Amino acid sequence: MVTINRVAWLLLKIQANEQNADLISDALMTIGALSASIEDANAETLSEQAIFGEPGDPPPGIWQQNIVTAMFDEAAEVNQVISALSQETSIPQFHYSTEIIAEQDWVRATQAQFDPIKITEQLWIVPTWHVAPNNDAINIVLDPGLAFGTGSHPTTHLCLQWLTEQTLNKKSVLDYGCGSGILAIAAKMLGACHVSGVDIDLQAIVASNYNAQQNQVEVDFFDAHIFTDQTFDIVVANILSSALVVLAPALAKYCKSGAKLALSGILEEQQEALLARYSEWFNMDAPTQKDAWILLTGTKR
Repeated sequence: MVTINRVAWLLLKIQANEQNADLISDALMTIGALSASIEDANAETLSEQAIFGEPGDPPPGIWQQNIVTAMFDEAAEVNQVISALSQETSIPQFHYSTEIIAEQDWVRATQAQFDPIKITEQLWIVPTWHVAPNNDAINIVLDPGLAFGTGSHPTTHLCLQWLTEQTLNKKSVLDYGCGSGILAIAAKMLGACHVSGVDIDLQAIVASNYNAQQNQVEVDFFDAHIFTDQTFDIVVANILSSALVVLAPALAKYCKSGAKLALSGILEEQQEALLARYSEWFNMDAPTQKDAWILLTGTKR
């Protein structure tokens, strides 16, 4: 009989705040964690906190409420880990939970989650490990990576569908908060003559440039901190609503008179505030909705 050794890992998830999250994360690595990460404890809820400000603002820090997740070997004794962590940090008590995850082929497991995504009959998002379902359609080759935007989220889907409905021939397009570059790449493949993408995350710029090369399109991607003033025929911003409120004057400035604007990353209960904010510069259209998410569009006066 052959014995198969199954490897598994222990995930230790500890509640933290903005004062001690970094301390706890560093201490976990010191006492033997294989990895440690910090996440917003309120991610994907109405209390989700945007930590990225305008270009030029001071460094944003981290979230107020956090979950610090550390990975250990399955055999690790949780009580011993917590005791060592308390000694290392001088924090007397922790609120935590644990989870066991089995070893597996992570590449195959990840790939299995992502099939080609149909935006319209003529626009698909296709991971590199798949064959395009419709060779006659515009097929954007895009693998899930470190930057947001694979086409699977309703906000990205709403923006992509809106782009397919615009006349982009001879038009200039700005994708503000470009993430993976998917909206900028789509705009270029749909016929826009000049497309720029902007993000405050340098990893997003790297990912966007790579994805543009994969799709053999020319798009200019910029660090938002050094982006020069330009005006565009179409501006798209798929970012958190709190950032959209702050960025309203800047996005209006990037729009030519008569330019089209599309905003997403907005929950249904947030749309009225955004409509009121952008009505100062734009004639706003009726909202479009997918699941709980809203797309707001308008025309610059």
